[in-house]
Amino acid sequence: MSVDIKHELKKLKPKIDQEMQKILPKKISNAWLNTALGKPVYKYHSETITEEVSKPIWDLLNRGGKRWRPALMIWCCTAVGGTEKKALPFTPIPEMVHNGTLVADDIEDGSEVRRGKPALHKLFGMDTAINDSNTLYFLPMIPVYRNLKKLSEKQQVQIYNVFVEEMLRVSLGQAMDIHWHKGKKTNLSEEHYLQMCLCKTGVLARMSAMIGGILGNGTKKQINALGEFAQSIGVGFQIQDDILNLVPESGEWGKTIGEDITEGKRTLLVLRALKKLNEKERKELIEILNSHTRFPNEIKRGIDLIQKTDAIEYAKGKAEEIVLGSWKKVDKELKESKAKQKLKALAEYSVQRKI
Repeated sequence: MSVDIKHELKKLKPKIDQEMQKILPKKISNAWLNTALGKPVYKYHSETITEEVSKPIWDLLNRGGKRWRPALMIWCCTAVGGTEKKALPFTPIPEMVHNGTLVADDIEDGSEVRRGKPALHKLFGMDTAINDSNTLYFLPMIPVYRNLKKLSEKQQVQIYNVFVEEMLRVSLGQAMDIHWHKGKKTNLSEEHYLQMCLCKTGVLARMSAMIGGILGNGTKKQINALGEFAQSIGVGFQIQDDILNLVPESGEWGKTIGEDITEGKRTLLVLRALKKLNEKERKELIEILNSHTRFPNEIKRGIDLIQKTDAIEYAKGKAEEIVLGSWKKVDKELKESKAKQKLKALAEYSVQRKI
């Protein structure tokens, strides 16, 4: 059976957005604050939280996003015998955390645009954006720590453990990326880059899959296999993002073209190009990356140097090798089902998408 993954994601998106609105209503009430924070010692001011937290966050969430991580959670849950209904209330966890990392990334990278609009710190100020980025890491855990959906004690502990470990990986992966695009390391290997991707991008997919497996009462072997498979999808998405940042194949690409050149990022494409260019061109590309230029002609020159090599084709091949290779392992652990077919289709989509 052929699965139209874009159609499947589009079908789930309204349900996921509805769950996120339960987690963070667009208008905050005292009743919501009592649930999230407990009864006040003095008095909450709900209108302030609406203006300072809900309004900016929903400005970002309403801009779009594929919602593939929440979908991944649902399909992992159902693939091990659970239900969509069981997973849905927890789908905001990876999606809201992901959006929190985007806000932080934009501040750290000095980005101007996110999903076709000004980055959150440009619209609402640096202080609000930083605070809301941090808030997004904890908001979606309300159903877990309040146990609103009657999780078993074992499931609660498992979800907490997965969440904390993967959140630490996110921060350390970002630390690697920041240090490297400052030009402070010159001897990076492909393996270093891929490990950074696993930590920075793969972990939220891994978190989604493992929580889905936990909610579906999967075996330890199934949960771990799903986690490993999912993190490879995250790497596939990151490599494809790196490619599309330089050579977008769609007018719907909502980021600044060549932004990775300005940020000086040591992507897989850059590492491959540095390996293939002659000494003079290699030195020129490093100088462009280290200058963090915003001049269009210099950005174009950086892209041209990368395209002069086989870096784009190589990166595409590496993404497919990682993602489709990891599918073979999880394939053995799952019975045939519609959910399993969707997981495979998502893996293929991750390395073939145009936006």
